[in-house]
Amino acid sequence: MHGALSPAPRAPGAPGRARPAPELPPHLTLLYRGPLASCDYDCPYCPFAKRRDDPGTLRADRAALERFADWVADRPAENPGTRVSVLFTPWGEGLVRSWYRTAIVRLSRLPHVERVAIQTNLSGRLGWLADCDLSSTALWTTYHPGQVSHERFLAKARELTAAGVRFSVGVVGEPDHLEAARRMRAELPGDVYLWVNAAEGRTYTDGEAAEWQALDPHFHYSRHPHPSLGRPCRTGDSVLSVDADGGVRRCHFVDTPMGNLYDGSFARDPGPSPCPLTSCDCHIGYVHLESLDLYDVFRGGVVERVPAVLPAASPGAAPTPPCTPVPGGTTSNRRRGQT
Repeated sequence: MHGALSPAPRAPGAPGRARPAPELPPHLTLLYRGPLASCDYDCPYCPFAKRRDDPGTLRADRAALERFADWVADRPAENPGTRVSVLFTPWGEGLVRSWYRTAIVRLSRLPHVERVAIQTNLSGRLGWLADCDLSSTALWTTYHPGQVSHERFLAKARELTAAGVRFSVGVVGEPDHLEAARRMRAELPGDVYLWVNAAEGRTYTDGEAAEWQALDPHFHYSRHPHPSLGRPCRTGDSVLSVDADGGVRRCHFVDTPMGNLYDGSFARDPGPSPCPLTSCDCHIGYVHLESLDLYDVFRGGVVERVPAVLPAASPGAAPTPPCTPVPGGTTSNRRRGQT
């Protein structure tokens, strides 16, 4: 007689005997990114410009997103007392896909969800936001001159304002975007924050930086990569990165796996832990560094990049770097000009 066969190893996140729910902090921020990579824009600084996903990829993206939303919805039963914020950071444009809109509506209505937001170029229709709980919904929008007219984007921004939607507007600090950014800042509602991301691979003279700083008084945070090696960061504890399969990492830029969200195999590091990377140059990464004061700057709006106090743009403002630039630092982590 043959002995009993051992069960085949189970893939991470696959159905099977559930492990006990992991201990979670009082507030957990999740950065979610699935396989979606298609985009309706053709930005020269983006590797996903005009990419088209095949039907299989779209089906996989939808299934993965729905599974993630189910996990968030189940937290009161599994982790009572934990409040959750979610930022969707798709490689492509998510809001032109119905399942992202559906997920945001659903999550916004859950009592334990503090904030749900998504990075978007704002190219899609906005009527679906009427079904959201706007007290917990926000948009991280990016204006891409050359891909959309000033008038069309501004009309979308005004529509959001009229509907009571919380949002920020950003632009990539390319030289040929400066006049468009100035015009947009001048005509946006005064209570809408316009942020500027330093362009990938670009070094700014003090004079050039001052022009962008005049539009975004927080531009100095983006101008240089931030030294991060060994410095305490909230990622891995109260902030986690999640992929389509439920794989958990401390952030989008650290590849070391922490387990899987769905089978409970991940273990967070209680309390801020040291960053393993030399530098951090992406807002969705360095905003969580304890060595910076950005949780105070963006208190109540970390996920959607909305400051607690709207800074007054000043044409005479001069950049004041909050840290020493990293020698040889790069901006390889930036994506689509949004992060």
